[in-house]
Amino acid sequence: MAENTDVVVIGGGYAGVMAANRLTRRDDVTVTLINPRRTFVQRIRLHQLVGGSDDAVVDYREVLGERVRLVVDTATRIDAAGRGVTLESGGTVGYDYLLYAVGSGSADPWVPGAAEFAHPIAGLEEARRLRPVLDAAPATAAVTVVGAGPTGIETAAELAELGRTVTLVCGGALGPYLHPRGRRSVAERLAGLGVTVLDGAGTKVTAVTRDAVRLSGGRELPSAVTIWTAGFGVPDLAARSGLSTDALGRLLTDETLTSVDDAHILAAGDSAAPSDLPLRMSCQAAIPLGARAADTVLSRIAGERPSPLKELFAGQCLSLGRHDGIVQLAHRDDVATRFHIDGRLAATLKEFVCKGTVKYLADEARKPGSYSLHRVSGGPKRRESLRARRDEAVATA
Repeated sequence: MAENTDVVVIGGGYAGVMAANRLTRRDDVTVTLINPRRTFVQRIRLHQLVGGSDDAVVDYREVLGERVRLVVDTATRIDAAGRGVTLESGGTVGYDYLLYAVGSGSADPWVPGAAEFAHPIAGLEEARRLRPVLDAAPATAAVTVVGAGPTGIETAAELAELGRTVTLVCGGALGPYLHPRGRRSVAERLAGLGVTVLDGAGTKVTAVTRDAVRLSGGRELPSAVTIWTAGFGVPDLAARSGLSTDALGRLLTDETLTSVDDAHILAAGDSAAPSDLPLRMSCQAAIPLGARAADTVLSRIAGERPSPLKELFAGQCLSLGRHDGIVQLAHRDDVATRFHIDGRLAATLKEFVCKGTVKYLADEARKPGSYSLHRVSGGPKRRESLRARRDEAVATA
Protein backbone atom coordinates (compact mmCIF):
# COMPACT_ATOMS: atom_id res chain seq x y z
CA MET A 1 0.00 0.00 0.00
CA ALA A 2 1.32 3.49 -0.91
CA GLU A 3 2.31 5.72 1.98
CA ASN A 4 -0.17 8.51 2.74
CA THR A 5 0.88 12.14 2.14
CA ASP A 6 -0.39 14.89 4.43
CA VAL A 7 -0.89 18.29 2.81
CA VAL A 8 -1.85 21.36 4.83
CA VAL A 9 -3.34 24.43 3.13
CA ILE A 10 -3.26 27.67 5.11
CA GLY A 11 -6.01 30.01 3.93
CA GLY A 12 -9.50 29.25 2.66
CA GLY A 13 -9.88 31.91 -0.03
CA TYR A 14 -9.98 31.49 -3.80
CA ALA A 15 -6.47 30.02 -4.11
CA GLY A 16 -6.61 27.86 -0.99
CA VAL A 17 -9.98 26.27 -1.76
CA MET A 18 -9.03 25.54 -5.36
CA ALA A 19 -5.76 23.94 -4.23
CA ALA A 20 -7.36 21.91 -1.44
CA ASN A 21 -10.05 20.53 -3.74
CA ARG A 22 -7.58 19.67 -6.48
CA LEU A 23 -5.26 17.83 -4.09
CA THR A 24 -7.99 15.25 -3.43
CA ARG A 25 -7.40 13.82 -6.92
CA ARG A 26 -5.20 11.24 -5.20
CA ASP A 27 -6.74 8.86 -2.68
CA ASP A 28 -3.42 8.64 -0.80
CA VAL A 29 -3.37 12.39 -0.05
CA THR A 30 -4.94 13.75 3.14
CA VAL A 31 -5.82 17.44 2.88
CA THR A 32 -6.30 19.80 5.83
CA LEU A 33 -7.46 23.38 5.25
CA ILE A 34 -6.76 25.88 8.05
CA ASN A 35 -8.94 28.99 7.96
CA PRO A 36 -10.06 31.43 10.68
CA ARG A 37 -13.70 31.44 9.49
CA ARG A 38 -16.34 28.77 8.99
CA THR A 39 -17.58 30.34 5.76
CA PHE A 40 -15.98 31.18 2.43
CA VAL A 41 -15.68 34.93 1.85
CA GLN A 42 -16.40 36.13 -1.65
CA ARG A 43 -14.20 39.20 -1.50
CA ILE A 44 -15.31 40.50 -4.87
CA ARG A 45 -18.73 41.11 -3.30
CA LEU A 46 -17.62 42.98 -0.17
CA HIS A 47 -18.70 46.32 -1.67
CA GLN A 48 -22.16 44.76 -2.02
CA LEU A 49 -22.11 43.81 1.66
CA VAL A 50 -21.39 47.46 2.48
CA GLY A 51 -24.27 48.52 0.27
CA GLY A 52 -26.62 45.84 1.58
CA SER A 53 -27.25 43.84 -1.61
CA ASP A 54 -25.25 40.70 -0.68
CA ASP A 55 -23.74 39.09 2.41
CA ALA A 56 -20.53 38.13 0.54
CA VAL A 57 -20.27 34.67 2.14
CA VAL A 58 -20.78 31.13 0.85
CA ASP A 59 -21.12 27.98 2.93
CA TYR A 60 -18.00 25.84 2.63
CA ARG A 61 -20.23 22.86 1.95
CA GLU A 62 -20.94 24.44 -1.45
CA VAL A 63 -17.30 24.92 -2.50
CA LEU A 64 -15.15 22.53 -0.48
CA GLY A 65 -14.67 18.84 -1.30
CA GLU A 66 -15.93 16.26 1.18
CA ARG A 67 -12.43 14.84 1.66
CA VAL A 68 -10.98 18.19 2.75
CA ARG A 69 -10.76 18.53 6.53
CA LEU A 70 -11.58 22.08 7.62
CA VAL A 71 -9.83 23.33 10.75
CA VAL A 72 -11.31 26.64 11.92
CA ASP A 73 -8.30 28.28 13.52
CA THR A 74 -5.49 30.73 12.77
CA ALA A 75 -1.95 29.66 11.90
CA THR A 76 0.55 31.57 14.03
CA ARG A 77 3.85 29.99 12.97
CA ILE A 78 5.29 27.64 10.37
CA ASP A 79 8.04 25.31 11.58
CA ALA A 80 9.73 24.43 8.30
CA ALA A 81 12.39 22.25 9.91
CA GLY A 82 9.83 20.23 11.87
CA ARG A 83 7.15 20.44 9.17
CA GLY A 84 4.43 21.68 11.45
CA VAL A 85 2.00 24.58 11.74
CA THR A 86 1.29 26.07 15.16
CA LEU A 87 -2.31 27.18 15.71
CA GLU A 88 -3.65 30.07 17.75
CA SER A 89 -5.63 27.56 19.83
CA GLY A 90 -2.35 25.96 20.90
CA GLY A 91 -2.41 22.86 18.74
CA THR A 92 -0.02 21.84 15.97
CA VAL A 93 -0.76 20.31 12.57
CA GLY A 94 2.00 18.34 10.88
CA TYR A 95 2.51 18.17 7.12
CA ASP A 96 4.50 16.57 4.33
CA TYR A 97 3.68 19.52 2.07
CA LEU A 98 2.42 22.97 3.03
CA LEU A 99 0.51 25.27 0.70
CA TYR A 100 0.64 28.91 1.79
CA ALA A 101 -2.48 30.78 0.60
CA VAL A 102 -3.13 33.36 3.31
CA GLY A 103 -4.34 36.00 0.85
CA SER A 104 -4.26 39.74 1.42
CA GLY A 105 -6.05 42.41 3.42
CA SER A 106 -5.99 46.11 4.14
CA ALA A 107 -2.58 47.71 4.27
CA ASP A 108 -1.72 49.65 7.41
CA PRO A 109 -2.45 53.26 6.41
CA TRP A 110 0.52 55.56 6.96
CA VAL A 111 -1.65 58.69 6.73
CA PRO A 112 -2.17 60.38 10.12
CA GLY A 113 -5.60 59.64 11.53
CA ALA A 114 -6.53 57.01 8.93
CA ALA A 115 -6.17 54.07 11.32
CA GLU A 116 -8.38 55.81 13.90
CA PHE A 117 -11.06 57.43 11.76
CA ALA A 118 -11.20 55.66 8.37
CA HIS A 119 -12.95 52.35 7.71
CA PRO A 120 -11.11 49.70 5.64
CA ILE A 121 -13.22 47.10 3.81
CA ALA A 122 -10.72 44.58 2.44
CA GLY A 123 -11.93 41.90 4.88
CA LEU A 124 -15.30 40.49 5.90
CA GLU A 125 -15.17 41.73 9.48
CA GLU A 126 -14.14 45.22 8.34
CA ALA A 127 -17.01 45.45 5.87
CA ARG A 128 -19.45 44.19 8.49
CA ARG A 129 -18.28 46.83 10.98
CA LEU A 130 -18.85 49.56 8.40
CA ARG A 131 -22.48 48.64 7.72
CA PRO A 132 -23.93 49.90 11.03
CA VAL A 133 -21.78 53.04 10.79
CA LEU A 134 -23.38 53.88 7.45
CA ASP A 135 -26.83 52.94 8.71
CA ALA A 136 -26.42 55.31 11.64
CA ALA A 137 -25.29 58.22 9.47
CA PRO A 138 -27.96 60.56 8.05
CA ALA A 139 -28.83 59.94 4.40
CA THR A 140 -27.35 63.32 3.49
CA ALA A 141 -24.08 62.78 5.39
CA ALA A 142 -20.90 63.22 3.36
CA VAL A 143 -19.20 59.91 2.56
CA THR A 144 -15.61 59.91 1.32
CA VAL A 145 -14.09 56.89 -0.40
CA VAL A 146 -10.29 57.01 -0.52
CA GLY A 147 -8.64 55.03 -3.31
CA ALA A 148 -9.73 54.69 -6.95
CA GLY A 149 -8.87 51.09 -7.67
CA PRO A 150 -11.63 48.50 -8.22
CA THR A 151 -12.77 48.42 -4.58
CA GLY A 152 -12.96 52.20 -4.30
CA ILE A 153 -14.81 52.65 -7.58
CA GLU A 154 -17.31 49.87 -6.87
CA THR A 155 -17.96 51.04 -3.31
CA ALA A 156 -18.49 54.66 -4.37
CA ALA A 157 -20.93 53.61 -7.09
CA GLU A 158 -22.78 51.20 -4.81
CA LEU A 159 -23.37 53.84 -2.13
CA ALA A 160 -24.20 56.62 -4.57
CA GLU A 161 -26.85 54.44 -6.18
CA LEU A 162 -28.45 54.20 -2.73
CA GLY A 163 -28.68 58.00 -2.62
CA ARG A 164 -25.59 58.67 -0.53
CA THR A 165 -23.52 61.83 -1.07
CA VAL A 166 -20.19 60.33 -2.14
CA THR A 167 -16.79 61.80 -2.96
CA LEU A 168 -14.17 59.51 -4.49
CA VAL A 169 -10.63 60.69 -3.72
CA CYS A 170 -8.27 59.09 -6.22
CA GLY A 171 -4.84 60.25 -5.07
CA GLY A 172 -3.86 60.16 -8.76
CA ALA A 173 -5.64 58.60 -11.72
CA LEU A 174 -9.15 57.18 -11.61
CA GLY A 175 -8.89 53.43 -12.21
CA PRO A 176 -5.13 53.26 -12.95
CA TYR A 177 -5.49 49.84 -14.62
CA LEU A 178 -8.07 51.06 -17.12
CA HIS A 179 -7.41 52.21 -20.67
CA PRO A 180 -8.22 55.94 -21.12
CA ARG A 181 -11.37 55.00 -23.06
CA GLY A 182 -12.53 52.76 -20.21
CA ARG A 183 -11.62 55.42 -17.67
CA ARG A 184 -13.85 57.94 -19.44
CA SER A 185 -16.72 55.48 -19.38
CA VAL A 186 -16.33 54.94 -15.64
CA ALA A 187 -16.08 58.69 -14.99
CA GLU A 188 -19.31 59.29 -16.93
CA ARG A 189 -21.20 56.63 -15.00
CA LEU A 190 -19.94 57.90 -11.64
CA ALA A 191 -20.96 61.43 -12.60
CA GLY A 192 -24.40 60.13 -13.54
CA LEU A 193 -24.71 58.60 -10.09
CA GLY A 194 -23.74 61.89 -8.48
CA VAL A 195 -20.26 60.83 -7.30
CA THR A 196 -17.78 63.68 -7.03
CA VAL A 197 -14.47 62.38 -8.39
CA LEU A 198 -11.28 64.12 -7.27
CA ASP A 199 -8.35 62.91 -9.33
CA GLY A 200 -4.98 64.14 -10.59
CA ALA A 201 -2.50 66.33 -8.74
CA GLY A 202 -3.25 67.46 -5.20
CA THR A 203 -5.63 64.60 -4.40
CA LYS A 204 -3.45 62.50 -2.14
CA VAL A 205 -4.85 62.25 1.39
CA THR A 206 -2.52 63.74 3.99
CA ALA A 207 -4.69 63.39 7.10
CA VAL A 208 -8.01 61.99 8.28
CA THR A 209 -9.97 63.37 11.22
CA ARG A 210 -13.26 62.35 12.76
CA ASP A 211 -15.23 64.56 10.37
CA ALA A 212 -12.87 65.58 7.55
CA VAL A 213 -10.27 64.48 5.01
CA ARG A 214 -7.30 66.70 4.11
CA LEU A 215 -5.67 66.58 0.71
CA SER A 216 -2.13 67.34 -0.45
CA GLY A 217 -3.41 70.27 -2.52
CA GLY A 218 -4.53 71.99 0.69
CA ARG A 219 -8.22 71.22 0.38
CA GLU A 220 -10.23 69.88 3.35
CA LEU A 221 -13.34 67.81 2.68
CA PRO A 222 -16.11 67.35 5.24
CA SER A 223 -16.57 63.61 5.78
CA ALA A 224 -18.97 61.99 8.19
CA VAL A 225 -17.87 58.51 7.05
CA THR A 226 -14.46 57.89 5.49
CA ILE A 227 -13.89 54.56 3.73
CA TRP A 228 -10.29 53.52 3.08
CA THR A 229 -9.60 51.33 0.03
CA ALA A 230 -6.08 52.54 -0.80
CA GLY A 231 -3.61 49.66 -0.86
CA PHE A 232 -3.43 46.03 0.20
CA GLY A 233 -1.08 44.19 2.53
CA VAL A 234 -0.41 40.53 3.25
CA PRO A 235 -0.14 38.70 6.60
CA ASP A 236 3.37 38.48 8.04
CA LEU A 237 3.15 34.75 8.85
CA ALA A 238 5.85 33.76 6.33
CA ALA A 239 8.27 36.45 7.48
CA ARG A 240 7.65 35.66 11.16
CA SER A 241 8.35 32.02 10.39
CA GLY A 242 11.76 32.83 8.91
CA LEU A 243 10.82 32.22 5.27
CA SER A 244 12.04 34.41 2.42
CA THR A 245 9.57 37.07 1.31
CA ASP A 246 9.46 40.09 -0.96
CA ALA A 247 9.28 43.65 0.37
CA LEU A 248 5.51 43.39 0.89
CA GLY A 249 5.74 40.07 2.74
CA ARG A 250 4.68 37.68 -0.02
CA LEU A 251 6.39 34.28 0.05
CA LEU A 252 9.15 34.05 -2.55
CA THR A 253 8.86 31.04 -4.86
CA ASP A 254 10.18 29.76 -8.16
CA GLU A 255 8.01 29.37 -11.26
CA THR A 256 6.52 26.11 -9.92
CA LEU A 257 5.30 28.11 -6.89
CA THR A 258 7.77 26.27 -4.63
CA SER A 259 9.37 28.26 -1.80
CA VAL A 260 12.97 29.28 -2.50
CA ASP A 261 13.78 27.99 1.00
CA ASP A 262 11.99 24.65 1.17
CA ALA A 263 10.76 22.20 -1.49
CA HIS A 264 7.94 21.12 0.84
CA ILE A 265 6.39 24.60 1.02
CA LEU A 266 4.44 26.20 -1.83
CA ALA A 267 2.46 29.40 -2.20
CA ALA A 268 -0.53 30.59 -4.22
CA GLY A 269 -2.76 33.63 -4.48
CA ASP A 270 -2.12 37.17 -3.27
CA SER A 271 0.52 36.02 -0.77
CA ALA A 272 2.77 34.44 -3.43
CA ALA A 273 5.65 36.13 -5.24
CA PRO A 274 6.85 33.72 -7.95
CA SER A 275 10.35 34.71 -9.10
CA ASP A 276 9.77 37.99 -7.23
CA LEU A 277 7.37 38.92 -10.07
CA PRO A 278 3.98 38.62 -8.32
CA LEU A 279 0.81 38.63 -10.38
CA ARG A 280 -1.87 41.27 -9.87
CA MET A 281 -3.81 40.58 -6.69
CA SER A 282 -7.15 39.23 -7.88
CA CYS A 283 -9.33 36.12 -7.87
CA GLN A 284 -8.52 35.99 -11.58
CA ALA A 285 -4.93 35.15 -10.60
CA ALA A 286 -5.61 33.33 -7.33
CA ILE A 287 -7.72 30.48 -8.71
CA PRO A 288 -5.24 29.35 -11.40
CA LEU A 289 -2.35 29.83 -8.97
CA GLY A 290 -4.10 27.51 -6.52
CA ALA A 291 -4.53 24.90 -9.25
CA ARG A 292 -0.88 25.24 -10.33
CA ALA A 293 0.44 24.88 -6.76
CA ALA A 294 -1.69 21.78 -6.21
CA ASP A 295 -0.44 20.28 -9.47
CA THR A 296 3.15 20.89 -8.35
CA VAL A 297 2.54 18.91 -5.16
CA LEU A 298 0.81 16.10 -7.05
CA SER A 299 3.66 15.96 -9.58
CA ARG A 300 6.23 15.67 -6.80
CA ILE A 301 4.28 12.89 -5.11
CA ALA A 302 4.14 11.04 -8.44
CA GLY A 303 7.87 11.54 -9.03
CA GLU A 304 7.22 13.78 -12.04
CA ARG A 305 8.68 17.15 -12.99
CA PRO A 306 6.26 20.01 -12.13
CA SER A 307 5.17 22.40 -14.86
CA PRO A 308 6.02 26.09 -14.49
CA LEU A 309 3.55 28.91 -14.02
CA LYS A 310 1.58 30.11 -17.06
CA GLU A 311 -0.01 33.49 -16.45
CA LEU A 312 -3.25 34.44 -18.18
CA PHE A 313 -5.37 37.55 -17.72
CA ALA A 314 -8.49 38.61 -19.59
CA GLY A 315 -8.92 42.09 -18.12
CA GLN A 316 -10.86 43.61 -15.27
CA CYS A 317 -14.59 43.89 -14.64
CA LEU A 318 -16.18 46.44 -12.32
CA SER A 319 -19.73 46.89 -11.14
CA LEU A 320 -20.98 50.48 -11.13
CA GLY A 321 -24.04 50.01 -9.02
CA ARG A 322 -26.45 47.13 -9.54
CA HIS A 323 -27.40 47.96 -13.14
CA ASP A 324 -24.21 49.21 -14.80
CA GLY A 325 -20.57 48.27 -15.06
CA ILE A 326 -17.50 47.98 -17.25
CA VAL A 327 -15.53 45.04 -18.57
CA GLN A 328 -12.07 46.29 -19.48
CA LEU A 329 -10.44 43.86 -21.91
CA ALA A 330 -6.71 43.22 -21.75
CA HIS A 331 -3.87 41.42 -23.46
CA ARG A 332 -2.89 38.09 -21.93
CA ASP A 333 -0.03 39.77 -20.07
CA ASP A 334 -2.54 42.00 -18.21
CA VAL A 335 -2.11 45.24 -20.16
CA ALA A 336 -5.44 46.94 -20.85
CA THR A 337 -6.54 47.33 -24.48
CA ARG A 338 -8.65 50.12 -25.95
CA PHE A 339 -11.67 47.79 -26.00
CA HIS A 340 -14.23 47.60 -23.24
CA ILE A 341 -17.88 46.73 -22.66
CA ASP A 342 -20.02 49.00 -20.53
CA GLY A 343 -23.60 49.54 -19.47
CA ARG A 344 -26.14 46.90 -18.46
CA LEU A 345 -24.39 44.17 -20.46
CA ALA A 346 -21.21 44.77 -18.45
CA ALA A 347 -23.19 44.54 -15.21
CA THR A 348 -24.60 41.21 -16.37
CA LEU A 349 -21.12 39.95 -17.27
CA LYS A 350 -19.73 41.07 -13.90
CA GLU A 351 -22.43 39.12 -12.09
CA PHE A 352 -21.67 36.12 -14.30
CA VAL A 353 -18.00 36.37 -13.26
CA CYS A 354 -18.89 36.62 -9.56
CA LYS A 355 -21.03 33.50 -9.79
CA GLY A 356 -18.44 31.83 -12.01
CA THR A 357 -15.66 32.05 -9.43
CA VAL A 358 -17.79 30.09 -6.96
CA LYS A 359 -18.77 27.64 -9.70
CA TYR A 360 -15.10 26.93 -10.54
CA LEU A 361 -14.48 26.01 -6.90
CA ALA A 362 -17.68 23.97 -6.59
CA ASP A 363 -16.94 22.08 -9.80
CA GLU A 364 -13.43 21.25 -8.60
CA ALA A 365 -14.88 20.04 -5.30
CA ARG A 366 -17.20 17.63 -7.11
CA LYS A 367 -14.70 16.58 -9.77
CA PRO A 368 -11.08 17.25 -8.72
CA GLY A 369 -8.90 18.02 -11.74
CA SER A 370 -11.70 19.49 -13.86
CA TYR A 371 -10.29 23.04 -13.81
CA SER A 372 -7.89 23.71 -16.68
CA LEU A 373 -7.47 27.46 -17.26
CA HIS A 374 -4.12 27.48 -15.45
CA ARG A 375 -2.69 25.48 -18.34
CA VAL A 376 -3.44 28.18 -20.94
CA SER A 377 -0.33 30.18 -21.85
CA GLY A 378 -0.40 33.89 -21.17
CA GLY A 379 1.40 36.75 -22.88
CA PRO A 380 5.17 37.09 -23.37
CA LYS A 381 5.72 39.78 -20.74
CA ARG A 382 6.60 37.40 -17.89
CA ARG A 383 8.84 35.22 -20.04
CA GLU A 384 10.66 38.32 -21.30
CA SER A 385 11.21 39.54 -17.71
CA LEU A 386 12.57 36.16 -16.61
CA ARG A 387 14.83 35.92 -19.67
CA ALA A 388 16.19 39.43 -19.02
CA ARG A 389 16.98 38.47 -15.42
CA ARG A 390 18.83 35.35 -16.53
CA ASP A 391 20.82 37.29 -19.13
CA GLU A 392 21.71 39.92 -16.53
CA ALA A 393 22.84 37.24 -14.07
CA VAL A 394 25.03 35.59 -16.73
CA ALA A 395 26.54 38.94 -17.72
CA THR A 396 27.28 39.79 -14.10
CA ALA A 397 28.91 36.37 -13.51
